[in-house]
Amino acid sequence: MTVGQFDEESLFYLRSRGIGEAAARTMLVHAFAFDITEKIKIPALRAHVDELIASHLPN
Repeated sequence: MTVGQFDEESLFYLRSRGIGEAAARTMLVHAFAFDITEKIKIPALRAHVDELIASHLPN
């Protein structure tokens, strides 16, 4: 998988459970971002980065 592409299997799984496509894509982006930010060891920095990401992604 490259940046900008979604795992079609994950997207299908979420869609098959009644989650709309836009919501499913947003969930996958949030999950990807969490995988990255959880590695930040400084809590204040991690919180700041999480806030920055959240402000740029749809709810």
